[in-house]
Amino acid sequence: METLATSRCSVFCGPNDEWRWNFGQVREPHIVLGNGRSCLCSYDGRTALFAGPYRISRPRSMRVQAGWLFKGNNDKGSELDASCEHSEIANEDILMFFFELDLATRVQYALNLEQYEIAQQLRNKLTEVEAEVIKLQESRRGSASKSEAQDMAISILRLRADLQNAIESENYGLAAELRDEISKLEAKSLTASVKAQAYESAQYAFRLGQKVTHKIFGYRAVICGMDPVCCESKSWMDGANVGKLTHGPDQPFYQVLVDLNEDPNLLVAYVPEENLLAPGKKDTDRFDHPYASFLFYGMDSAGDFIPIKQLREKYNQPRHELPYDPLDEEDGKDA
Repeated sequence: METLATSRCSVFCGPNDEWRWNFGQVREPHIVLGNGRSCLCSYDGRTALFAGPYRISRPRSMRVQAGWLFKGNNDKGSELDASCEHSEIANEDILMFFFELDLATRVQYALNLEQYEIAQQLRNKLTEVEAEVIKLQESRRGSASKSEAQDMAISILRLRADLQNAIESENYGLAAELRDEISKLEAKSLTASVKAQAYESAQYAFRLGQKVTHKIFGYRAVICGMDPVCCESKSWMDGANVGKLTHGPDQPFYQVLVDLNEDPNLLVAYVPEENLLAPGKKDTDRFDHPYASFLFYGMDSAGDFIPIKQLREKYNQPRHELPYDPLDEEDGKDA
């Protein structure tokens, strides 16, 4: 038995409020994952997300290590190691995606068992999670920027009409204020339009499920998400020295799962495109990560992972088809 203690606990899935909000002790845990702000706990066929600070106590025979400390040196002259690209936002984005899938599955399961009251409770929670996911995607993927730019364009037209009226009435003080406000809005509108355009015309060098190697830190990883520009906070970018990159923040950034065999403390990283390298040959070596089983179907014959349909739809990415190789058929492999 183990106890999960939280100072603020919010759980996204469950058939009733009792186990949604009042977790105490849970039996037979299957896996516990977290990053300091959220915790993924799967046990006895149920899975829950704890949001907020938490403490995990485990049996003495087991050991838990937390990492992402700033240390070491790299060849760019900074005092940062691979942990500088760790992203809590990316990790939480993946966990939210998992619970959206999990809730949809639970709704269908409850309907199959004719447990309609439980199904309705789960569906209500699923609606809440879907609304939050859409909001996060819009803010990260440019939809919000496009809408914001359109709203500001309308505001600018109204201000221009007010400016013309102020000039005609010779109210030059008000006209000067309106002119300054128009200039500020035009600058903001241009920034929002550029960001929205970047998302619509983004070109990625890597694809979902593709195995990559970090050019600087050398670890193996797999692509599980992508943004056309850096969507992290300014403080994160300062900590990761994004400003010193050749292309800065205005290049694709990727959510990557890091192979636990190479770095057991770096679960999810947010990496600029210029720091990633595709393997020169097939990489069919073992790759271990607790998120891989729900984001991917498995590996193809080239050693890359096959993303599930929902993940491809999330990032509007096409299905990757391997070219036919008759040698695979001769060897009895699935091409």
